Amino acid sequence: MSAIERVRIVVLGDSGVGKTSFVHLAAHNKPLKSPSWTVGCSVEVKLHEFKEGTKEQKTFFVELWDVGGSNNHRNARQVFYNPCHGLILVHDLSNIKSEENLNKWLQEVLYRDVALTSVCSNDEYDSESFLGASQIPILVIGTKLDQADDKKPNRRKFANEVGADEIILDCRGVRYLAAATTNAVKLSRFYDRVIEQSIKYSSTYSGNSISSSILPSKFYSPHQD
Repeated sequence: MSAIERVRIVVLGDSGVGKTSFVHLAAHNKPLKSPSWTVGCSVEVKLHEFKEGTKEQKTFFVELWDVGGSNNHRNARQVFYNPCHGLILVHDLSNIKSEENLNKWLQEVLYRDVALTSVCSNDEYDSESFLGASQIPILVIGTKLDQADDKKPNRRKFANEVGADEIILDCRGVRYLAAATTNAVKLSRFYDRVIEQSIKYSSTYSGNSISSSILPSKFYSPHQD
């Protein structure tokens, strides 16, 4: 039997926004009972059926790389960004600043690759230039829905600016990613886009298949975020 191919999705956002809780819910279909801070990076792996129900259906490992959000590790975490087949940007719905900071997280991924720095200038970026240059699929996640004053997604602009879908949820509730829900469909379609893009640009992203022997599923330290 041939080895199952893998894609890497990097999960970024400020410390404390709930990245680890989201990743755990997405990978295991159950909430994380005792989240802790992520130092470095932790990895969860989920089996995904690419283009399920079609002749092109194929099983992939989707690796969710949950990168710690501390500014103290900004320079060190660049190592986790290559390859990057997809990007999940996470913000706290009760903290407007955490959504504003998604701009900086997006830039940080761009700056990992010198070939893309031309689309950025200081602390600003042009979303259209970014999308044209990087081709990296993006999904925006808004967490802590239970704590948000305004639960209407149209108040949040970042996802629209980068042309991405957005999922809003409370990571303690399994129902928010339950099978056949709108959120679950968005997440599945995002995985499909990531896989399609990794296939299309396999000559560019040489790390399309990552050996499981390279990294354990968790490393550096217990996680949260």
